[in-house]
Amino acid sequence: MWWIFPLSLLILFEAIADILSKEWAVHGNWLRWTAAILVYITANVFWLFALRDGSGLARGSIIFSIASAILGAVIGLVMYKEYLSNIQIAGVAIGIFSLVLIFWNGV
Repeated sequence: MWWIFPLSLLILFEAIADILSKEWAVHGNWLRWTAAILVYITANVFWLFALRDGSGLARGSIIFSIASAILGAVIGLVMYKEYLSNIQIAGVAIGIFSLVLIFWNGV
């Protein structure tokens, strides 16, 4: 289960890169763009370690995708005052439920 650590770092760095990307989209500035690209690259280095350490492509990519989407939604809501419709909120809830199912048997 060592793969959970690099996968968690992947998700964290992806969230940081998403924030930098949003800041670039709102304010411009090539430094934000460059920082976002570098953080995305760093995040994907952790993906390589997660794969090597046993996350599996199918399981790891599902966990990464859902966790990143949930974290992105939270960042959008809290930091940027974005809005989710009721259907989108249901989608986030289903994503959380799917993570529970993936981890149900101790991964």
